[in-house]
Amino acid sequence: MFHGLVSSVTAPSSTAAAIPERSRGLIAGLTVFAAMACIVLLVWMLGNTRQDPYSKATLALEGSEQHGGQIFRINCAGCHGIAGQGLVGPSLKGVSDRRKDMQIIHQIVSGETPPMPRFEIEPQNMADLLAYLKTLS
Repeated sequence: MFHGLVSSVTAPSSTAAAIPERSRGLIAGLTVFAAMACIVLLVWMLGNTRQDPYSKATLALEGSEQHGGQIFRINCAGCHGIAGQGLVGPSLKGVSDRRKDMQIIHQIVSGETPPMPRFEIEPQNMADLLAYLKTLS
């Protein structure tokens, strides 16, 4: 009498077996989608960071390559080499091709990547330094 009831409850049908397989595929698909959405959001946030007043003022100025070279030799060459080839610090050759001006400014003033120290530099001097860094290739 109960034998038929038990076998029908415990015996999986082909439809019941397919549902967990579909669920696994759906979960995997949603996980991949969520990961991709996070990556896109992160890239967007890094590319669209708000400009602080210092960076905005710096980027509005015309820089002097000659004065920027003097600033570089006094403050940067000890670690990055007289020609920007890298010593203790990394090579800065082509840095303007690899990094946006905002990223370069942030690196210089923040000192977030040890052993590089923070530099507090006037906006015009930073504009000059950026102009010089663009000449390094």
